[in-house]
Amino acid sequence: MLKGLLVDYAGVLTDPDAALVSNAPGAAPGVKTELAQYFDALVFSGEVGVAKPNREIYLVAAERIGLAAPRCVFVDDAERNVRGAVAAGMVGVHHRSIAETLDELAALFS
Repeated sequence: MLKGLLVDYAGVLTDPDAALVSNAPGAAPGVKTELAQYFDALVFSGEVGVAKPNREIYLVAAERIGLAAPRCVFVDDAERNVRGAVAAGMVGVHHRSIAETLDELAALFS
């Protein structure tokens, strides 16, 4: 059963057990405080030393929300990043529109 959601965009499609996975170098403390309202974990490539689509960044995110990779879904608008998450053992959703992504997530989390 899927339980975790990893996304690349703050404030969209978040739910409990959600992580932000970003190729940003990091974020200022105030930004992290703001993002923490939406996510259980914040994973910035500049802070963990690995970037999307390398499978390791997805594994770091899953670990930070306390789930095995196969219990996670990763959503991103870049198909290569989705392929990286799939290589890490996750379900991948290529985000093209909010409506399509929500439909796919509803089916996956039902």
